[in-house]
Amino acid sequence: MSSLGTVEVSASPKEKFREYLATQKMRLTPEREIIVDEVFDNHEHFDAEELSDRLKVSGRKRVSRSTVYRTLESMEAAGLIRKVARPNGSEIWEHDYGYPQHDHLICRKCGNLEEFQNEQIKAILEEIADSMGFFKDGHRLEVFGLCSSCRKAPVRRHRKLDMI
Repeated sequence: MSSLGTVEVSASPKEKFREYLATQKMRLTPEREIIVDEVFDNHEHFDAEELSDRLKVSGRKRVSRSTVYRTLESMEAAGLIRKVARPNGSEIWEHDYGYPQHDHLICRKCGNLEEFQNEQIKAILEEIADSMGFFKDGHRLEVFGLCSSCRKAPVRRHRKLDMI
């Protein structure tokens, strides 16, 4: 889905998560490990229900829904994933660790999400932060609107009475 590429990281997502969990006096259980592996197998946006369903279908060890939800929250706290807003108010998850800074265009009608990078936006935000004495260590931009497909006029079929 993403053409953003990756960023060189010093530890694998699993290692980084294990380190984070240790700081919380928790451990990387087999269930948590399965979830991390499934999340980082590909760069797709997902919600917790979709992930839970994927785990069931994959035939891996049974992982409860509550474990999926709790693990995703911990993975977010560890800086591995982040939430992205949806037009309907729900949220989906995406990789944060190992992927470059990027922003999103989100269609309010169909929910399509496009990732993009723009150096001009980054430069403007840095300039604003500098002018205000603010140390910026990242940003998130989610632009809502209508995608090109949803902006097209609907194809209208003529009724027989209209042709008289």
